[in-house]
Amino acid sequence: MINYIVNWYKDKFSDPHVVSLTLLMLLSFLVLTFFGNLLMPIIVSVALAFLLEPSVRGLGNFGLSRNKSVVMVMLAFTGVSLATMLGLMPLLWQQTSNLVAEVPDMLVKGNEFLVTLPQKYPDIIKTEQIDGIIDTIRSEIVLIGQTILQASLNSISDVVALIIYLILVPIMVFFFLKDKKTMMESVKRFLPKESRLTSQVGKEMHQQIHNYIRGKVVEIMIIGFLSMITFWLLDLRYAILLGALVGLSVLVPYVGATVVTIPVVLVGLFQWGATPEFGYVMLAYAIIQIFDGNILVPLLFSEAVNLHPVAIIIAVIIFGGLWGFWGVFFAIPLATLVKAVINAWPNSAIEPNDQTSKAQA
Repeated sequence: MINYIVNWYKDKFSDPHVVSLTLLMLLSFLVLTFFGNLLMPIIVSVALAFLLEPSVRGLGNFGLSRNKSVVMVMLAFTGVSLATMLGLMPLLWQQTSNLVAEVPDMLVKGNEFLVTLPQKYPDIIKTEQIDGIIDTIRSEIVLIGQTILQASLNSISDVVALIIYLILVPIMVFFFLKDKKTMMESVKRFLPKESRLTSQVGKEMHQQIHNYIRGKVVEIMIIGFLSMITFWLLDLRYAILLGALVGLSVLVPYVGATVVTIPVVLVGLFQWGATPEFGYVMLAYAIIQIFDGNILVPLLFSEAVNLHPVAIIIAVIIFGGLWGFWGVFFAIPLATLVKAVINAWPNSAIEPNDQTSKAQA
């Protein structure tokens, strides 16, 4: 057994390129684990720079200098972001406030509906079961209320941090775009000399991460806007809020769509009950999900994502548990990175052995 472990170690770590990549990944993991919250504005800025880089290059193809291209792209990006926030945030805030105010009435109606079930279906549902469900709902509501209260107590510091991030992130994005070449050269100086494998994995990941971030932003915008318009046309309450939630749900593949279905179903039921109108909303929502999963996602991510659904769910669980929201957002790129390393690893370890065999032959 010991000989097997020793031979495995020699086979996998005999190449200095493999050792360099292993140490680099270990260092990156430790830095993100212990300093992830502090570095999050930098990570977000890098992601936005990835997203805006093609636009900068496109303007450069028309003869503009990089500095002028960066300024124009940043002005356009800032303007669109501000217009979106100023246009949507008041509506989202109003609908969220109305929904929170209506929750007590929803709970009363839900309680009345549950109490009538044992009378309608005495052979299937017992009164004790309904009492247990109601007690569970009440305890969960108390827990949610405590969480909201705690969050409100910390809201001042969170708002201050958000304002600081809103100022710092655009500034960092600007300099990441403007001084990209200089910064890349500075980073390369800190990489070990034996970095062939690291460069190989980096080149493979660069385009995939860019495609993923760009595709995910486009997917959020399309699905969110389509859901808002659909819910509004069907006269569903809180159409803007629910549409925004459906759009954001694509951040978490499979899991997000399942979770966001709950508020859509509950709002529809409390508004119409089990009526044809509720059925139309559910049918339209199902069509949106089918369009997203079978048409939009393959179209946007055909080159960026080639992972099994189980691998994606596992990545969401692991990276989300490690780094929270941003771990969930970057779960697919991180899973793709792991896959790229696994695919490249055996080649780097086998190549020296193959070359030795050829020399002996």
